[in-house]
This record gives sequence, C-alpha cells and structure tokens, in this order.
Amino acid sequence: MVQQHSGDILIVDDTPDNLRVLSNLLAERQYKVRRVVSSRLALTVAQEAQPDLILLDIKMPELDGYQVCEYLKLNEATADIPVIFLSALDAPIDKVRAFTVGGVDFIAKPFSPEEVLVRIDTQLRLRRATQALQTINAELEARVRQRTIQLEQEITERRRAQEELLHRALHDDLTGLANRTLLLKRLQGVLTQAQARQQSNYAVLFLDCDRFKLVNDSLGHSTGDKLLIAISGRIDACLPAGATLARFGGDEFIALIERVEDAEAIAQVAERIQREVRSPFQLEQYEFSTSISIGIVLGHPRYEAAEHILRDADAAMYQAKAAGKGGYHIFSTDLHQSVHNHFSVEVALRTAIEANELQLKFQPIVELASGQLQGFEALLRWHHPERGFLLPKAFLPIAETSQIIEQVDFWVLERVCRTLASWQVEAILPSSFAVSVNISATHFATVDFAERVIQLLKSYNVDSRRLGIEITEHGLMMQSAVAVQALEQLHQQGIQIAIDDFGTGYSSLSYLHQYAIDVLKIDRSFVQQNHLRQQSTEISKAIISLASALDIKTVAEGVETAAERDILLHLGAQCAQGNFFSEPLDAAAAQTLLKAQVQ
Repeated sequence: MVQQHSGDILIVDDTPDNLRVLSNLLAERQYKVRRVVSSRLALTVAQEAQPDLILLDIKMPELDGYQVCEYLKLNEATADIPVIFLSALDAPIDKVRAFTVGGVDFIAKPFSPEEVLVRIDTQLRLRRATQALQTINAELEARVRQRTIQLEQEITERRRAQEELLHRALHDDLTGLANRTLLLKRLQGVLTQAQARQQSNYAVLFLDCDRFKLVNDSLGHSTGDKLLIAISGRIDACLPAGATLARFGGDEFIALIERVEDAEAIAQVAERIQREVRSPFQLEQYEFSTSISIGIVLGHPRYEAAEHILRDADAAMYQAKAAGKGGYHIFSTDLHQSVHNHFSVEVALRTAIEANELQLKFQPIVELASGQLQGFEALLRWHHPERGFLLPKAFLPIAETSQIIEQVDFWVLERVCRTLASWQVEAILPSSFAVSVNISATHFATVDFAERVIQLLKSYNVDSRRLGIEITEHGLMMQSAVAVQALEQLHQQGIQIAIDDFGTGYSSLSYLHQYAIDVLKIDRSFVQQNHLRQQSTEISKAIISLASALDIKTVAEGVETAAERDILLHLGAQCAQGNFFSEPLDAAAAQTLLKAQVQ
C-alpha cells in the first residue's frame, strides 16, 4: 500500500545536525522529506522533485539562502514553491531581505519544533488552497474558452442562417435571381439617386416568355422549371455588368440597367436577348424553341415610384406581344396615355357594377330556313356616365387583364338566369330556345367555374338547356386540360357549348374532337357581303360541312343583308344573327318578341 504523505518537503542546510533534527521531526508527522547540504544541489532537486515546500538555511557556502531563493523564483518550474527561511540571523534587516527575495516565512534558530510544524502546516494549507484555486481558475478558463468557442460557432451559424434567410427573402428559390422585393428596393434606390443627380440614365426591361404555358401544360411543371432556369441564364449573360435581373413571377423577368447611353444601346441589349432565347434549348430528351417579348422603359424625371415604372414596362411588353410576340417595344408618351385610359376604365368599371350602369341587350338568333326564333345572344352594354353607351370591345379587353372580368361575367350570367326564370314562369319559351352568354376563356382555367354556373342555374330554378356558354376559338385553344373538363361538365348538365368567332384563329380543326361542342358560330368576317369572295365562301362552306358531319349546329354572325342571308342558306348554314334580322333588344322588347313567337 502506498503511504500517504502530509506533504513533500525539501530541507536545505549545510549543518548535518539541523538536517537530522528537522528530518525526524517532519517524518514523525508523515511528511516526505528530502535533504540536501549543497545550495547548488538544492536548485537541481527542487526543479526535478517539485516539493511542496522548501526549508532553506541562509548561511551556506557557494550560494547563500537569499541567492538560492532568487534563483528558485526566476525559474518557472520552481517559482511557485513556498520557501521558509531558517536562520540564526535574527536582525530585522535579514528578515526584510528574506521576504524581499520571495520567502513566505522566517523562522529564527534555535527554533521550536511546534513553531516549525505550525508554520509548515500553515504554508502547505495556503499552497494547497492556492493550487486548488488555480485549478478552479484553470477549469473556469477552460470552460470559458470552450463556451467562447461554442458561442462563436453559434454566432457564426446564426449569422449564416440570417444571411441565408435574408438571401431567400430577397431571391427567387428556383433561379437564384433577385425577387420582386429586392428588385423594387434596388429600383427605388436608382430612382432616388436619379432625382439627386438629376440624371435619368437608367432603363427597365419587362420580359415575358411567349407560349410558356404550353410547356407546363404539355410537359409538366418540372420541365417548365428547368426551361425557366435555362432562359434566365441566357438573359443574364446578355446584360451589361452591374445590371440586376429579377424573376418577377411565373415566366416574367425584370432587368434593371442602371447606366444606359441611349435608346439604341438598350435596343441592342433587347435584340441580343431575343437572339439568345430563340436558339433551341436542349433539356433532357426535349428540344425547345421559344421567344420572349420585351417592354422597355427608359428613365425619365416624371417617375417617382418604382411601381409606376413597372406598370409602364408591363404595358410596353403587352404592346410587343400584340405586335406579334418575340419583339420589343419602348414605352412612349402615347402609350402612357393609353395606360392611363386603361386604368381609368378599369376603376370606372368596378364602380359601374355597383352603380348598376351595366345593361343587357338580347340579339335574336333565327333559323334561316323558317325564320323562327331559336334563341338570343346576351350582349353587354355599359351606360358610362360621361362617354355614353359603350360596346364590349371598349371595356371587356381591359376587364380581361384584371380579375374584374370574373365579376362582369358572373353579373351577366346572373342577369340572364334571372330573366330566363321570369320567362319560364310566363311559359313563353319555345321548346329548343336558349340564351347564350359569351364568357372569357380565363374562367375555364379555374377548377370551380362549371360548378358555380350550375349552382347559379339551380338557385333560379332555370332549366340548364336554356343556357348557352360561348367561348372564342382563340381563347379555348389557350386553355389547358382543365378547360376540357369544365366544358364536359357543363355539357353533361345540358348547357349548350358554342365556339365563337370560329375560323379566325386556327387552320387545324382536329381539336373539335376534343371538346363537347354544340354550336359553331361562323365569324362575321366570313359572312359580311363585301368579304364573301370565292375564298371566304369556300371557308364558310368547309366550316358548315364539317359541323354537319360532326352533328354540330352552325350560327352565322353579323348578317346585315338579304344577300348574305341567301348565300348562307345556300351553303347550308342552319341559323344566323345580325341586324338584318333584328338589332339587339332590351329585356322588355325581347319578351314581347317571345310572346309574339308563341302566339
């Protein structure tokens, strides 16, 4: 069993009797004792053994006790070992010097054993307390260092997370480009600088991918996303250094160029973008060819808000699309006035619905062979408080660019259902009679459109066979598979489905097999007499023959003369409408006509 010592003590004294007495005294108290008579040997033993305490005589050959203590304190390995001087020198100056060189206590010879033991015990307790305190401090320092490292790591991780959150808040997840928020912030900053410098040498490009919806509908959103990433990369490569490219939403991008020399320079950028985008894209096994329409706004002192610039850039982009897609258009003062009028009409139209300024007219649809009334087409009119009666072409295209078209179309549907309900009660409707309503194709992209129409009919207790839904040929072809389902759902309820303006948009007629269609309405451009040349007549004849083969009824629009009626009758058209038969009637006049028909 290893003996437990009260402490490890080194005694340094050149007098053997002193060494023996002290050694015996300390050994009896379970101290481990080391003895040396040489001062130089004492330095060596102290460094190697690292005792807990040194009892050091002052008067020794070679080096006296003061010198030994000084050397001990200079050595990092022994500097902390407490030294108690034992000496016959008892003058105050000797004691002062002992404490000056680093001694912790001074015992005068001849010494009392009890005094020595008490002094030693006191110093050892102090040393152990000091060592314990040092250990605690070291542990605390280690913990502080460890916690500091952890905090630094946490701060780094938190800063990285904050940076990531900030980046995600200001960038598009799909393309990594700036998003709407960051674009608006930078654009507003450019505006502020332009106002301060009184220099508006910036430009904004509003870019929209043409026919991108067809990619999503035919190949899926995953492929569409890959194409968007590829397109954004090509656009970005065409922009000058320092420009900001943002994904504004869907397939729309905004480019902010902060320093532009002139309109020609920005036109060259637009043309370069369009050339790059027109080059085929190879994604997996698919190769895509597409184009991009660009609206351009050049900086101008009149701009104070970023939203106004984007509004005008958007308007210019739609002008580019209207001109044939795949081009660019620079916003002008005339277009600014057009946009202002557009906005004014949109605001007034919202008010018109609430102010009951909208009215319905009913244009008769007659059977050509018998002249019998087959139905009405409900036509919308707006009694504008300042501009008088407005035809749909003056305001419906504007309504279709905003969500207000939904309110307008369902207002018409509700009024038609209400009117049909009253005519049903009076029992004045012929057996095959229906009122048709021209509906914006945008509704067919919504899942619940058909259900809302059916519910409206039920709420007025109207026979669904009395309602017809018209959608333009062009509008129908721009819709997705959701439109097919909506048409089929309406058709199954007995609602008549008509394709309006037929023949104006597509050379292929094979799509007719995909839809539940009851009526083809031949566009007025093939009907009016001044257009009934040989080619138009052959087109009308082909349409009528195709409809007959598919058991689809034909209605010719815009008949103005007896000659037009006779030609259509000869070609085999079943029904027609137009001012030759009757101008559009208000509800009261239409009801009178119905009553006369019944009698």
